[in-house]
Amino acid sequence: MTRGKQAEKTVNRHINRFHYTIDQAIDKPFNWKQLVRLLSYLKPYAFTLLPAAMLAMMASTSVRLAAPIIIGVYTVDHAIKDKNTDLLITLVVIIGILYLISYVGNALRIRWVNHLGQNVIFDLRRHLFSHVQRLSHRFFDSRSAGSILVRIMNDINSLQELFTNGIINLLMDVLTLTGILVILFILSPKLTLAIMVIIPIMFLISTKLRKNIRRSWQGVRIQQSRLNSHLNESIQGIRVTQSFSQEKENTAYFDGVNTDNFESWRIATRKSAMFRPFVEMSNAIGTAILIWYGAHLIQTEDISTGVFVSFAFYLGMFWDPISRLGQIYNQLLMAMASSERIFEFLDEKPNVEERKGAIDLEHVRGHIQFDQVTFSYDEKRTALDGISLEMKPGQTVALVGHTGSGKTTIANLVSRFYDPTAGKVLVDGHDLRDIKLDSLRQNISIVLQDTFIFSGTIMENIRFGRPDATDEEVIEAAKLVGAHDFIQRLANGYETEVEERGNILSVGERQLLSFARALLADPKILILDEATASIDTETEVKIQKAMKKLLKGRTSIVIAHRLSTIRDSDNIIVLDHGKIIEQGTHDELMGKKGEYYKLVKAQFQMLDAM
Repeated sequence: MTRGKQAEKTVNRHINRFHYTIDQAIDKPFNWKQLVRLLSYLKPYAFTLLPAAMLAMMASTSVRLAAPIIIGVYTVDHAIKDKNTDLLITLVVIIGILYLISYVGNALRIRWVNHLGQNVIFDLRRHLFSHVQRLSHRFFDSRSAGSILVRIMNDINSLQELFTNGIINLLMDVLTLTGILVILFILSPKLTLAIMVIIPIMFLISTKLRKNIRRSWQGVRIQQSRLNSHLNESIQGIRVTQSFSQEKENTAYFDGVNTDNFESWRIATRKSAMFRPFVEMSNAIGTAILIWYGAHLIQTEDISTGVFVSFAFYLGMFWDPISRLGQIYNQLLMAMASSERIFEFLDEKPNVEERKGAIDLEHVRGHIQFDQVTFSYDEKRTALDGISLEMKPGQTVALVGHTGSGKTTIANLVSRFYDPTAGKVLVDGHDLRDIKLDSLRQNISIVLQDTFIFSGTIMENIRFGRPDATDEEVIEAAKLVGAHDFIQRLANGYETEVEERGNILSVGERQLLSFARALLADPKILILDEATASIDTETEVKIQKAMKKLLKGRTSIVIAHRLSTIRDSDNIIVLDHGKIIEQGTHDELMGKKGEYYKLVKAQFQMLDAM
């Protein structure tokens, strides 16, 4: 198969997945409870911004409703008909004052409504981000970073128009339509009924459009999620893409995703755009009825010319809110499509939850026990199979074994990123499920092989381990792990901006910063997961010297493929397929000539061969 055909096949697979996802998403009915839940974010402003905006809206709407009566009935039927100049001047002044009041009311409404909407969007985004941060690792295992970003950014942004304009405009238009209908029926019931005959027909046709429009906007949200996920993945993996010369294939895949996104927007906007011409057609029919039947009523003296003029004004005012209601309905459909996705995340419960009455860890010693622990990441494979082990306070325990033997899983369970499928993990005699998560993790520091450096300065990145640390404490931690020298050589020392993911630093330098960050936190339990894998031998020697002092008094779990780094460990646990096959000190295990002995020999033979 050629590379071009392979890329086309990949894109087609994506398109098929996309259509399946939409079919699953569109069958849900309109969720009124979800709308009420969305509007609940207005509660904090129910006695401040919301009533102020509504008061301004009611003032401007009342003025607009009063103006046609003054223009038609009073100006035409009295001032002009009776040639009363004084009354005409008075009415012109009154109309000018009313429009000035309307202008001020609208200005205040727009200001307060935008303030209200931005506050609601801020609160919702903060709530979602805070919630996502507390979710368990299983949540992130099954979702790409791009799809999560779409929910927090794009989906919440799509609610902005609803909260800044939609809700108040909806109330304003409903109030305007109600007021117009009441006034028209008072002026002439016959002419009103004749004009409004088009409304039931318009309502029936518009309801037919709702499901299709809603489906279309759901498709837009799903496609945006896929597009952002692919963009995030492509940018993060650009070095791999370029190293394998896969730019063309990646571009072809992007073209497929981008085309799907373009088509979803085109379809959604086309269907949404059908509403306004339909309203304008209804307006034209209503105007024709007004002219024809209104002229007849004037001739039969059932209405006056002034009433006819007022009707003309009100009819023009009537169809604008109808048209806006269609736009608001589209906004509402977009908001529902987005809110479904937002609330899906907000309803996600952490797999790792605190029990009621969970305790704070006090005077932590770091005594860790595994009691018949079994764990599976999924139903297909068991990561740990009924293991029991003990790590005494202050001990350095090394975990060794082939890839997939369960070493990192043990570290994950100690940090309670996951809960055991069976059995229990204890710290100082307490089941981890009975301990508050923050209390547990504040006493644990982890250094991973894949170091993450945040945008900011060197000082800020090290201080991430303990935000209240002084500059002197940060520098001391850097010195202890051997990072101080290379930091001093940087342009601005500890105030050097490291950019996203620490791109200006080498892999080894990033690793040293993560050591300093972990040690600054002064944990009672320290986990080093392949932490020296990316560091050269000379730097590793410096770290090993510092570690002898720093690991003293702490329970330390060291996972390493370089077996030379764990010779001095108090206990070495050898794992294989989730089971402990042997444990002891380096000398004891070498004397047994078991699996550990084979691993050490194999590693030294490999080094000799190099």
